[in-house]
Amino acid sequence: MMQRLLDFFRRNLSVKLFLSYLIVILVGVIVLAGAVQIQTPAAIQRHIERMESHLGTDPGLAEDLRVNFIRAINEITTTAVIVSLIAAIAVSLFTSQRIVQPIRAMMQASREIAAGNFKRRVAVVSEDELGALAESFNQMAEELELTEQRRLNLIGDVAHELRTPLTNLRTMLEALTDGVLPPDPATFQTMNHEVLRLQRLVQDLQELSRAEAGEMAMFPEWVDPAQLVSSVVDRLALQFHDKGVALHVNMEPDLPMIFVDPARITQVLVNILGNALQYTPGGGQVWVAVRRGGDAIEFVVRDTGRGIPAEDLPHIFERFYRVDKSRARASGGSGIGLTISKHIVEAHGGRIWAKSEGPGKGSEFGFTLPLSPKSS
Repeated sequence: MMQRLLDFFRRNLSVKLFLSYLIVILVGVIVLAGAVQIQTPAAIQRHIERMESHLGTDPGLAEDLRVNFIRAINEITTTAVIVSLIAAIAVSLFTSQRIVQPIRAMMQASREIAAGNFKRRVAVVSEDELGALAESFNQMAEELELTEQRRLNLIGDVAHELRTPLTNLRTMLEALTDGVLPPDPATFQTMNHEVLRLQRLVQDLQELSRAEAGEMAMFPEWVDPAQLVSSVVDRLALQFHDKGVALHVNMEPDLPMIFVDPARITQVLVNILGNALQYTPGGGQVWVAVRRGGDAIEFVVRDTGRGIPAEDLPHIFERFYRVDKSRARASGGSGIGLTISKHIVEAHGGRIWAKSEGPGKGSEFGFTLPLSPKSS
């Protein structure tokens, strides 16, 4: 029985708060009673000495006055203590319930969130620490809801990305088995293309997983930013020429060296320039600029392509996000290149951005890399 009572006290916050208030009250009562007992004899003695000049020196009268005075003091003290205890207990119960009630609401909400109800929120009933705690709880719940939504979207997106090449492979294999497709090099080349798409998707997902976990391998060294851009431009020049898109390069002279992983930054530049080429029609133009901006080097790519609607700009670096929802998967990559680029730039201590005045008005992608190496 005693153990159950102890467990009840240990697990019930309102009881703990009430007992803490009660202990404070009892300490106050003991201090009050002790002060009364210590102070009363001296006060009575002074009072009797003043009264003796009026009442004479009758010892019986003095003793009677002493006894009645003590009784009056004890009666007043007892009444005050009882009334104070009742009022303090009532206030303590009310206060403890006011404190515990929102905590219990958060406990219930946390259970519902753990059960999968990520839309559950708690009411913010005050502006004190409990109110701040409720706001923080709601913020956490919103983040969990967003995380869960991203998880579901990721599963759906990965399934969608995998479905197309797998369906194509299955169709071609069935056609080969039925003799509809000839087993010639062209058929096997098409199948190999679908396998490569699957392989690239798996590699991109592995890369994204490492990037989001902060485990992306980096091998920084001092490199010339102009040389980085030149190598990427040379790599993509033929593709720009074949599509009929003019590529202009403007590099500020005497740029300082930067301490970065050249392979990773090349990956970012290839991704951004590749997107500019992808969404700029023949006859369009793409500009690449490299300049110093304060304590960083800025890389900016502008194009005269399709542009990006304002409502899509905040989501442009989210995984699998596509501005053109109807775009076929075969025409565009895995949809996570910009997400990986964002992680690479931020891992170097820089920032990345996207701008556009709207559909048909082109877009701008840029990122910065600090001149000083990012401290680990």
